[in-house]
Formats: sequence, C-alpha cells, structure tokens
Amino acid sequence: MSDLQESLGKARKFLASGNLPAAASALESALQLQPQEDDLYRVLGEALAESGRVGEGIEVLEKGRIAQPRNLDLLFALGDAYFENHQAEQALQVYEEILAVDANEADAWVSMGLVHFNRERFEDAIRCYRAALAIDAQSVFALNSLGDALFTQGDNDAALKCYRQVIELDPEDAQAHYNLAELYYDLDRLAEAEEACKKAIEYDPALSFAYLTLGNICLDAEKTREALRYFEDFLRLERSPAAADIRAEVAAVIDGLKLEM
Repeated sequence: MSDLQESLGKARKFLASGNLPAAASALESALQLQPQEDDLYRVLGEALAESGRVGEGIEVLEKGRIAQPRNLDLLFALGDAYFENHQAEQALQVYEEILAVDANEADAWVSMGLVHFNRERFEDAIRCYRAALAIDAQSVFALNSLGDALFTQGDNDAALKCYRQVIELDPEDAQAHYNLAELYYDLDRLAEAEEACKKAIEYDPALSFAYLTLGNICLDAEKTREALRYFEDFLRLERSPAAADIRAEVAAVIDGLKLEM
C-alpha cells in the first residue's frame, strides 16, 4: 500500500467514526503527497471546517478553487464555509460562480437565499428560492426554505402549503415535519406540533432542534420531566459552534428545572 492510499484509508476511517480532527490530519498528509488528487481539497476543507477550524478550511478550499475552478462540489463547500464563518458577501460570490458554471444549479439559488435570509433580507431570499423552483419545481430544499421565509413574513398559509408539498414529495423528509412543528407551535396548536416533531425525530433521530421544540411543548404542558429529557437530548446532539448561545440558554433552563424538582 502506498503512503497516499494509507493516508486516504485513515482519513475515510476517521471520517466514518466522526473523528474530524484526526481525519483532517490524515487528509493533510494525503494532500502533501498528491496535491492534484481529485476532491482532496474539498474533503479536507470540509473536515477542517466541521471540526471548528473554519478559517483553515477556507484556505484549503480557496487553493482548490484555483486548481479546480469548475468543481461544483468544491465551490459549494467553499460557499458554505464562508457562510458558516459569517462572511456573507464572499459566500454569495461563490454561489454566483456556481451559477456561472451551471445556470441550472437550483441549489446555488437556495444557498444564496439562505445567506439573504440570515441577513434578514427576506424579499431577496424569497426571490432566490422562487428562482430555484423555476429550475426544479420539486426541490424539497427550495420548498422548505421558501416555507421558512414565508413563515417569517407572517404568511402562514403559504408556508404550510410549502411544507405539505415537501411531505407529499418525500413523506420521510424530517426537516419538513420539523418546520410544520415550528409553525404549529407558533400558532399554539401544541398537539399538532408535538405530533409533527415526533415524526421529524422518527425520520432523523439526530435532528437536534426537534428535541428542543419538544422540550418547549412539554414545558408549556407542564410535563417537566419529559421537557427535561428532551432538553438534555438537545444538548447531547447539538454540538455546532454556532449554537453555543442557545446551548448555554438550554443548560440554564435545565439547571432551573432540576432545582424546581
């Protein structure tokens, strides 16, 4: 076995086990051995970003962008890394590059919409989501995202229609069930919200924010022990650096509930 194959084998093993720092180290070794190996830049960049080294991940992906300017998977990874790093304009520029390479990449429009949504430019977000749906009317990514934007704008009926359309297309789409739960919860339809949340968890047991919503539903219903369990599940599953503030809030709620009990 060559050194390159050995490094790649280690990287795959570490990625499969979720050991992102070790995977990144193995991929760095592989990239030194073979700088032109297809997709190494993308895989290494993603591993670095997902292990919290977002800046380093962006540096690697930018090198890949120079070496492989038409590699759409790499460009998506770079745009997503910029977005995660709160560099909205750079992310938009990368997604626009993707559309310059392939004007029919509906997901690039959705990704641009997510950037606008995050910046509270909701009309721009809706425009992007509709552009994606003009390319692919059955894009569950676009429909879920459009529903979120419409919900934020107070158009609950239109949002509900989007989520239900996703579920018609893919009954096991956990995100759509979760989005429905959030909408129902906001409308104080707690029984329907709970049912939708449990569906979301059934189809994706790692969907952390569904546990948070379930905890809030149980808290509203004065089911303290169940709420506590769901909040603890949320903390166990949600490890994103971007969720640090909400994790701290939930931990404080847990401490308060334990004192009450």
